[in-house]
Amino acid sequence: MTQCPTCDAVVQPNAMMVGEIFTCPDCGSELEVLGTAPFTIQPAPKEAEDWGE
Repeated sequence: MTQCPTCDAVVQPNAMMVGEIFTCPDCGSELEVLGTAPFTIQPAPKEAEDWGE
């Protein structure tokens, strides 16, 4: 069982791949898949502003 690091809701691996970004169904936090066996996740990194570059 894997839990959201933000709200502790149980998150199910639904055919996800390493590096995939998804949204927690309970709190809406963006999470990144770190591993599939075992299923591990972490908060997704924030994208930096490109300021029109």
